[in-house]
Amino acid sequence: MAKQEKITFQPEGEEPVDFYVLEQTKIGGVDYILVTDVEEGDGDALILKDTSRDGEAEGVYTIVSDDEELAAVAGVFENMLEDVELESE
Repeated sequence: MAKQEKITFQPEGEEPVDFYVLEQTKIGGVDYILVTDVEEGDGDALILKDTSRDGEAEGVYTIVSDDEELAAVAGVFENMLEDVELESE
C-alpha cells in the first residue's frame, strides 16, 4: 500500500491534530476528504468538507455532521475504496 498523505489540522484554541488522507472527492462543486487517525489498520475516520472561500491561503475544513449529507458522501467513498466499510457511531 502506498504511503498516505499526512495533514495537520489546527482547531482554534486547541493542539494540532494529525490525520491521514484515505481519499478525496468533489460532489456538487464541494471538496470532501476522508481521513483517519492511524496510518495503517483500523482507526476512526471522519469525512471533512472544505468550507474555505476561493483565494484563501489555507483550507478550512469542517466535520460533516448532517446525517443525509454524511450518508451520501460516505456512500461515494465506499464505492471508491472497495476494501473499506464505513460505519457510523
